[in-house]
Amino acid sequence: MTTVSWVEVDEDAGFGIENLPYGVFARPGELPRVGVAIGDRVLDLAAMSAAGLVEDRHYFASGSLNAFMVAGRPAWQANRERVTELLTDASYRAQVEPHLIPVADAELLRPFEVADYVDFYSSEHHATNAGRMFRPQGDPLTPNWKRLPVGYHGRAGTVYPSGTPIIRPSGQRRAPGDQEPSYGPSLRLDFEVEVGFVAGVPSSAGRGVPTSAFRDHVFGFVLVNDWSARDLQAWESQPLGPFLGKSFATSISSWVVPVAALEPARVSPPVQDPAPLPYLRCDDPWGLDLHLEVLINGQVAARPPFASMYWTSPQQLAHATVNGAPLRTGDLFASGTVSGPDREQRGCMLELSWNGQEPLSLPDGTKRTYLEDGDTVTLRAQAPGASGSRITLGEVTGTIHPAQP
Repeated sequence: MTTVSWVEVDEDAGFGIENLPYGVFARPGELPRVGVAIGDRVLDLAAMSAAGLVEDRHYFASGSLNAFMVAGRPAWQANRERVTELLTDASYRAQVEPHLIPVADAELLRPFEVADYVDFYSSEHHATNAGRMFRPQGDPLTPNWKRLPVGYHGRAGTVYPSGTPIIRPSGQRRAPGDQEPSYGPSLRLDFEVEVGFVAGVPSSAGRGVPTSAFRDHVFGFVLVNDWSARDLQAWESQPLGPFLGKSFATSISSWVVPVAALEPARVSPPVQDPAPLPYLRCDDPWGLDLHLEVLINGQVAARPPFASMYWTSPQQLAHATVNGAPLRTGDLFASGTVSGPDREQRGCMLELSWNGQEPLSLPDGTKRTYLEDGDTVTLRAQAPGASGSRITLGEVTGTIHPAQP
C-alpha cells in the first residue's frame, strides 16, 4: 500500500514521504536548526519540538545533526515514524503546516560536523582505468586491490556544504619531461563523483565494527565531490598517498538520506573474487542501485552507476575499524570515484578525457580536458524508493574560482 502525504509533492523531484532526509537550515535573523525535506518544503523540527509534536532531547535546535545522530537507531526510527505519521495523517495538518518552510526561503548549511574523513577507492572500473593510464605495461590493479578496500585519510576541516566556492589550489607540480618541479595553480583540476555515509553511533577503541552492525552505527548517506588537483597529486604521491592534491576541498550535499530510506535500493554487488577475508564478508546484499549524474555548466557529462561498485559500504566500515580505530559521531566515509564500464559512465575528468589526451565534448560544443575557472560542477543521484517511487540524494554543486595570490 502506498503512503501518501497531505503535503503537495512533485513525485519527480524525489523528496516524497518515502525519503524524508535530514538537513540543517537557517532563515535570515534566525539560528540554524534541523529540518526534514518534504516536497519543496522543510519541516522545522526545532519548532515541532517546541510545539510538543516530536520528541526532542535538544537534538534539533543545535544547528547540527550530530546530537541526533549520536542518539542511535531507536531514536532515528522513532522520529522517522513520527514524522511520517504527522505528514500523512490529515488530522495533524493544522498543527504541522505552520512549521513547513519553503526551501526557497531557507539557506541550507553543512548538515553535520565532520569528525574524520576517509576516502576509498572502490570502483573496479575507475581503478582499472587509472592503472591503465599510469601503469600501461603492468597489471592495472595492484595486488591488494581485490583483497581490501583501499583508502586514505582526508582532511575534515575542508569538507564544505554544497554551493561553497572552490578556489583553485596551488602547489608543486612537475610536468612530464621536466627535470625540476614548479609552483603555481593546479593545471589539472578535477571532480570526483562519490557517495558517502556518515557515522552516528561511536564504537569502542580496540574493537572493529562488523559488517552486520552497519545499520547500528551509520545514520545516512550523502553525495560527495572529492575535488582533486591531479598534477599536484601525481607529484606528491611518491611514495605516499594523496595530500595537498585532495585536502583543499571536498563538497557534500545538503541532505542526509537515512539508511532506512535506501533499503529498497539495495542490490547484490559484483561478485568478489577472490572471496574476501572473514571480517569483510557481508551476508546482506549492500550494493545500492543509485543512478548518478554529473553536470558541467548545466550540461550532462556522465551518468555513473553506483551499483557497479566492487566494495560496499559495510565492508568499507569494517575495514576502517578492524585495526581498532574507533568511530566518532560525524565520521564521513566516501566511496571513491564511481565509474562504469562505458565512457559516458566515467566519474571524473581524469577518465573522461583520459588524462587530457581525449578532450570531453559537452553538448554545447565546448571541450574540456580538465576544469576551467568559472566552471560549475553539479552531482545528482536518484534511487528506487518504497512502493515504486523514486527518491533523491539531492545535489552537490561547486563553482571553480581562480587561485588566490
